[in-house]
Amino acid sequence: MHPRSRTRPPTPTPTARRVRSTAAAALLGLGLAMTAPLPPAAAAPGTEEPVRAAAAADHCGSQCHDILPPGQNGNATLAGILAHRTLGTYPKHSQDQLARYDSLVQGHTSLTDGQLGEFFNDSSFGVPADRVESVEKPREDVTITRDERTGVPHIQGTTREGTEFGAGWAAAQDRLWLMDLFRHIGRGELTPFAGGAAANQGLEQQFWPSAPYTEEDLRAQVDRIAAGNGERGRQALADVTAYVAGINAYIAKAKKDRVFPGEYVLTGHVDAVTNAGEIEPFELTDIVALASVIGALFGSGGGGEVEAALSLLAAQEKYGTAEGTKVWESFRMRDDSEAVLTLHEGETFPYATRPEDPRGTALPDAGSVTAEPLVHDRTGGAVSATGEGAAKPSGKPGRAPGKATEKTPGKAPGKVPEKLEPLRGIFDDGVLPADLFSTRKGMSNALTVSGEHTASGNPVAVFGPQTGYFAPQLLMVQEIQGPGISARGASFAGLSFYVQLGRGQDYAWSATSANQDVTDTYAVELCDPAGGTPSRDALHYLHRGRCVAMETLEKKNSWSPTLADSTAAGSYRMVVHRTAYGPVTHRATVGGKPVAYTSLRSSYGHEADSIIGFQMFNDPSYVKDAATFQQAAERINYTFNWFYADSRQTAYYNSGSNPVRAAGVDPSLPVKAEPAYEWSGFDPSDNTADYTPSAEHPQSVGQDYYVSWNNKQAKGYDSARFGNGSVHRGDLLDDRVKALVGRGGVTRAALTRAMAEAAVADLRGEQVLPELLRVLRSAPVTDPEAAAAVQKLESWAAAGALRKETSRGSGTYAHADAVRTMDAWWPLLVRAQFEPGLGGKLYGALKANLAVDEAPGAGHGPTGGHAGSAFQYGWWSYVDKDLRAVLGEKVDSPLGRTFCGGGDLSACRDVLLATLKAAAATPAAEVYPGDEHCAAGDQWCADSIVQRAVGGITHDPVHWQNRPTYQQVVEFPSHR
Repeated sequence: MHPRSRTRPPTPTPTARRVRSTAAAALLGLGLAMTAPLPPAAAAPGTEEPVRAAAAADHCGSQCHDILPPGQNGNATLAGILAHRTLGTYPKHSQDQLARYDSLVQGHTSLTDGQLGEFFNDSSFGVPADRVESVEKPREDVTITRDERTGVPHIQGTTREGTEFGAGWAAAQDRLWLMDLFRHIGRGELTPFAGGAAANQGLEQQFWPSAPYTEEDLRAQVDRIAAGNGERGRQALADVTAYVAGINAYIAKAKKDRVFPGEYVLTGHVDAVTNAGEIEPFELTDIVALASVIGALFGSGGGGEVEAALSLLAAQEKYGTAEGTKVWESFRMRDDSEAVLTLHEGETFPYATRPEDPRGTALPDAGSVTAEPLVHDRTGGAVSATGEGAAKPSGKPGRAPGKATEKTPGKAPGKVPEKLEPLRGIFDDGVLPADLFSTRKGMSNALTVSGEHTASGNPVAVFGPQTGYFAPQLLMVQEIQGPGISARGASFAGLSFYVQLGRGQDYAWSATSANQDVTDTYAVELCDPAGGTPSRDALHYLHRGRCVAMETLEKKNSWSPTLADSTAAGSYRMVVHRTAYGPVTHRATVGGKPVAYTSLRSSYGHEADSIIGFQMFNDPSYVKDAATFQQAAERINYTFNWFYADSRQTAYYNSGSNPVRAAGVDPSLPVKAEPAYEWSGFDPSDNTADYTPSAEHPQSVGQDYYVSWNNKQAKGYDSARFGNGSVHRGDLLDDRVKALVGRGGVTRAALTRAMAEAAVADLRGEQVLPELLRVLRSAPVTDPEAAAAVQKLESWAAAGALRKETSRGSGTYAHADAVRTMDAWWPLLVRAQFEPGLGGKLYGALKANLAVDEAPGAGHGPTGGHAGSAFQYGWWSYVDKDLRAVLGEKVDSPLGRTFCGGGDLSACRDVLLATLKAAAATPAAEVYPGDEHCAAGDQWCADSIVQRAVGGITHDPVHWQNRPTYQQVVEFPSHR
């Protein structure tokens, strides 16, 4: 892909026309093996064929909307991929929601309720007869109707089994290739399936160690669904069984009719001409593997205790034990009194708090920590991947990928038909980003306002998950209507037997990642079964007084070049050692004794347990009000913040299996693996324990408004990560919604405007720049260059500190120079402000705990760069508190010391001026160095959202928005 052009492609040159003519001829020559699928024909008016109508009561009255870019259709045949890559065409419904999503950037400022349909889809139940695009009956007891505007499947079943069969059919129809990728990621087998690209190697090395399940482990989760949940469990297992049957029925038909995703040909699974080859049927255990991937990405929290211990040791080395601990705790910000809260009426929900007198903490000896090796015996293309991707650490801190021992050519040419040559190497950079699991997640936002403060008297909600941007998306939209099921909304592909985020007959719900601490690090003491002195790499450990062997889990992966991925043939082994306290992540010594640090997550081995809660969300006979919704959310063990709205109530509930820790255990640091410090009731045979009761989870009904952008839930509910303090992106929502509620008469459009403006706001510019400017203006700025930079920043701040085009399509930000200066300035000022006082070692250790910045153009988030989500993790609270202290202003929960200029205002001002001048002089090409999508210096493009292609279809960049990927705007005027 070439760097973005600001204009539409020009009229083809004669050479280009010849290329396209050749491509067109190639398409014709490929014949039936590659023909694009035609949608099922809609029934003619007056025939017996059913035309989809709303089968359930819909109390939204056309006041429910949603959107999921780029489009519903996530499958393209080989012909469709080749046509897209050579002629620029798109399969139908593969990008028809992208422009609407993008246009809200400029369109939100004067938005009215009546205009919401220009930017969102009508999410009413059913499809009007004059808007039916197709009707399909994969079997007699289910009908799938697709609407002409978006192609969303509306599944209507006359039996429960048929309904779920239809859901599986529709999922495979829209996301089969993506589902197949993720079941292989979940099994740690991405490279044998999709190719040995460095990113694919890195991705499976990052994920598999966090959930290294055997087939028996996966099967045990399946069996537990029915065994431990009564009738609902039995129904859930029947639902998933029918869902998988629907997937497999579609696979068989698509293979027979040759309308399956073309990526199967490109990766060597099916022959384009003979149709020989196999698309493997799905199994129930594949669904668990898929669930483990989604849970790891968006529904877990905690961990990182080894890295926290290293920064604590560095602080104690710098300042002494007592003072160092004080300084470290101030940066840790477990329960910062200035943090924005979802529950803001004073409620307290103590959890994972710092004990007064910690017991059992297992800090490593200085310099003793090493990462546990993961990858062994690399050959061929695995050796050449040790630079980008394969040699990066895994998603769980400390994983060492192993070392290359020989070099071989990185690519093998392979032989392909000439007509397919344009598709050569489309997956050479991997099918997904190498760091999909290594970067910290926890996204999504929610804004709800109670009816007391709305124009209609009914609650209003604007909410949705930020799941990155992919082509196709990880989520898919559907409506499911059948016995005991009535919902429309989004579900993760391959898990769409229920709607996971969406609306029912008279209620809607959504979630944000909560990330409370449900993952602990244990130090297991190593031992020698023969009674000798154990080595650091010993494979036995003490468990409740016995020297027992670690369980060795191994995954042998190999691959060969394909048309899509020309990485040379290669192989390696991934090895994880599992203990009763979870997989080993590090080795160290504690008090001179060798230990292995392990990672124990409460949801490990229980990813499938949450199915009951999702089933309840979809059941109109169960969810009838806020209380029953909260009871359903309680059954979900993923760490999510759940939000609810109907015509009468709004509500909030924080879900997750929060373990009851032993008294005195500090959850932020490693702890000894001894019975006295285990979770209460811990049973390692099935990783169960005692969990905090529902009443101790943050929850509320009817608060004046709720906002969440992965901020702190409530007082006392300690943050699992560093830096959750006085400045958080949640402030961008809270300030705006609080103002709306204060004025009253809130509408759907007004709440959408608040979200959309926050989506293009620079957190640093809005929340921290005022303090920076106060320091700079504490004396006259006489340097001309610095004065000019200050004036530009002041003008930008006065205009709202937005990162927004001058007009749609201009490709140029208003106040572009101020934005560039801030992007260049922030890392310089943070270092100059803190490193002199902290010292290089402690400063570096704290940066390992919390990145300094997360600007839109940075390479972070689920898709690496161009991910949309920004300003979640950074040093903005540290900078804010420190500058206010220097200015002599009141600071609650201050840092342990004052750092900028050693606490002297004049010296601090000098630091800021020097770094500001350096930033102002930094050229745009250096601030925005360019990549495969953007030319160096292109600020707009550097920020832009790119739908990361996981298949053969690509999309142009669109304007940056820090906004949910799937989003609902809802207001119910009535209730059952």
